[in-house]
Amino acid sequence: MAEEQVLNTHNASILLSAANKSHYPQDDLPEIALAGRSNVGKSSFINTILGRKNLARTSSKPGKTQLLNFFNIDNKLRFVDVPGYGYAKVSKSERAKWGKMIEEYLTSRDNLRAVVSLVDLRHAPSKEDIQMYDFLKYYDIPVIVVATKADKIPRGKWNKHESVVKKALNFDKSDTFIVFSSVERIGIDDSWDAILEQV
Repeated sequence: MAEEQVLNTHNASILLSAANKSHYPQDDLPEIALAGRSNVGKSSFINTILGRKNLARTSSKPGKTQLLNFFNIDNKLRFVDVPGYGYAKVSKSERAKWGKMIEEYLTSRDNLRAVVSLVDLRHAPSKEDIQMYDFLKYYDIPVIVVATKADKIPRGKWNKHESVVKKALNFDKSDTFIVFSSVERIGIDDSWDAILEQV
């Protein structure tokens, strides 16, 4: 994105939901995908960094996002919220369908500039978190790891938890790692810096 372009992050709206590439927007706007386990805080992340309360619907029920949701940001950038993975109550066939939909988008979408991979700072990454990170590295897709729910941990323990997450992911030092809290609004500027660096 050109330096002179100022992004009005409050000018954001949900554009469409897509199940496959025939439904994707047909233009060349850059896109940032957001991936993570169910209930890791993807919707809260979107709402927080865009300064909106309910643009992305948050839910206490995991697995709510079932399509690729495209958010238009100031007609200059899009966020793409992909279905959360690792939700046990979804059938195997449904999980397989979601997996295929996500893989198709991540591997074939020319507009994609980077993926924000959200993990829970409180816990070691799940098997699915590690698989997602490995998948992105394998396909050479730029990845920004955002560790959510930092407000649930005393600040003095953040470094310890960050080390656990990085070790489990076999984190590449050339990638960006951001500690984030939607409650305390921590990591917003760092997230935007990392995102805009990719677009």
